[in-house]
Amino acid sequence: MARARSTLLIRGYRLATWLATPFVWLMLMRRLKRGKEDPARLRERYGHAGAPRPKGPLVWVHGASVGEMLAVLPLMDRLRARGFKVLLTSGTVTSARLAASRLPPDIVHQFVPLDSPLFLRRFLKHWRPDLVLLVESELWPNLLIEVNARRTPLVLVNARMSPKSFANWQKVAGSVKALLGRVDLCLAQAPDDAERLRALGAPRVAVTGNLKFDSPPPPVDLMAFDQLRAASTGRTVFVAASTHPGEEAVLIEAHQRLVKEIPNLLTIIAPRHPERGLEIAQFASEVDCPAVLRSDGYLPDRGTALYIADTIGELGLFYRLGAVAFLGGSLARKGGQNPIEPIKLDMAILHGPNTTNFSDLYSELDAHRGAALVEDARAMAATAFTLFKDTAARERMIRAGQATIDSFGGALGRTLVAIDPYLVQIRLERR
Repeated sequence: MARARSTLLIRGYRLATWLATPFVWLMLMRRLKRGKEDPARLRERYGHAGAPRPKGPLVWVHGASVGEMLAVLPLMDRLRARGFKVLLTSGTVTSARLAASRLPPDIVHQFVPLDSPLFLRRFLKHWRPDLVLLVESELWPNLLIEVNARRTPLVLVNARMSPKSFANWQKVAGSVKALLGRVDLCLAQAPDDAERLRALGAPRVAVTGNLKFDSPPPPVDLMAFDQLRAASTGRTVFVAASTHPGEEAVLIEAHQRLVKEIPNLLTIIAPRHPERGLEIAQFASEVDCPAVLRSDGYLPDRGTALYIADTIGELGLFYRLGAVAFLGGSLARKGGQNPIEPIKLDMAILHGPNTTNFSDLYSELDAHRGAALVEDARAMAATAFTLFKDTAARERMIRAGQATIDSFGGALGRTLVAIDPYLVQIRLERR
């Protein structure tokens, strides 16, 4: 690994984070009050280890939150099968809870340290990773610099660079080039991502595809599934997944339109941020749409119109109950959410116009009629009604969606081939 030079901006950032280190606790206290930190594991944010380092070669995998974590689960399984220990870090309470329920016991999960040189040195001194895999777009300056200083190979996997991020990074092009010069290899999701990374100065870039296409469908708690299926027997179930503020109002209006034609309709709304559940339920009450919260322990009964799924890690349960799903973040200008999981679980997909996070995929899905674009409550209700009532049309959409997903697969194998030289080298050095 070559050492890249630091620009004045990077040196200024380094100095600022050194000077801010004694006052980090103030920020963490604010985050604690907002439920964005785990009080029992706060020391991990300072780089203190919450577990011993496993013996043997260790790969450190870092993903910001839930989506990145789910994308690399199959990759981590392959690494474990080859005899490598895995340390997984993330930065959100939601991802930590999901890790506790989804990870095998031999994968260690830690909260990633804040981007302070002191915290990262403490972290790296304890864990001593042999290889670092950063997922998607986690380009924290001090993290890159401290890993580079230890001459530890660093690979950006499932890398993406949105047009918006690209435009922002171009404003500090020299500093971005200096940071990307510390990355040994960038494995991009798509050619457009690769082109942007090269333009920003990444020295080695390859297109391997999106790991999310090779991820298995989310698991389900069978007891919870049986309970919810029994409670919703005889109901037509419409699922709205990963919704954002503003979208729930559209969904509730669509529900009220649909229920005139489908009186047994049950709409499940799973907000992207579960803590918004009560807010959504209160709004539903104001517009005379009876709602209950899953976090309160309720199951839907015949009088329930909306079931607010304000829990974590249960989308696999709701996707298995419904026939049609709306994917959030696409009406609220958040770039859209990942449609891969519901498509794999035999759901017909509706989405809004804002899908920049998965633009290539949604373009292909729409082109092959594997999903449907809806721009308001009227269109959502009309399209959902057609799909609920016309089983053949719904099945055609599901098959087209699944064929599209299959055509995007293979990223896991290509990623493993790309990082194999590093794995071989680690083995040789440990002999």
